[in-house]
Amino acid sequence: MNAFCPGLVVAALFCITPGISTAEMTGHDTAGHSAHSHDQQSQPATQAAPILTEPGQGAFAALSEIVRVLEADPETDWSKVDLTALRDHLVDMDVLVRNAVVAQSVLSNGVRSVVTGNTEVLATASRMVPAHAAQLRHDSRWTVETTSGPEQVVLTVTSDDPATVARIKALGFYGLMASQDHHREHHYIIATGGDAHGGH
Repeated sequence: MNAFCPGLVVAALFCITPGISTAEMTGHDTAGHSAHSHDQQSQPATQAAPILTEPGQGAFAALSEIVRVLEADPETDWSKVDLTALRDHLVDMDVLVRNAVVAQSVLSNGVRSVVTGNTEVLATASRMVPAHAAQLRHDSRWTVETTSGPEQVVLTVTSDDPATVARIKALGFYGLMASQDHHREHHYIIATGGDAHGGH
């Protein structure tokens, strides 16, 4: 009664382990398990590489897009291309968004934003805020003023139109800095060696 029977053990395991063949359990090949099929199973399936759509974090994605545009344009003057300048501008954007401390005062006719921070933040704000203020002035519905000093950069945007005042207050400092959809053109000018700040 207690005799060990390998055949019964194999049979039992086969019954309770679906998907495992007798050949796999016993180590012997079966008639239907040809050398050809074995070779196929031992070779990994060849799959096409997936097509990715995200080239990296934001700054890298912007640089990647510019490179594709420049390479696709036969008129690109590579002697003027300056991707390092674009990279520096993208770093400025990141520093302003991540590290600037903005104290915002809601006025009866708009918003006054005082930007403070460390030396890097203030240098960044001194470059970006006045340059973007010039772009904001293209919208005649509001008045834009900026002042820059050793300890702070101030952006004040006001209007006499109640609807525009509501828009200014809703946008706040960061919304105002992101408004006026000129950034892609601005980045292209920088990448191709132009003075985008001078164009504002």
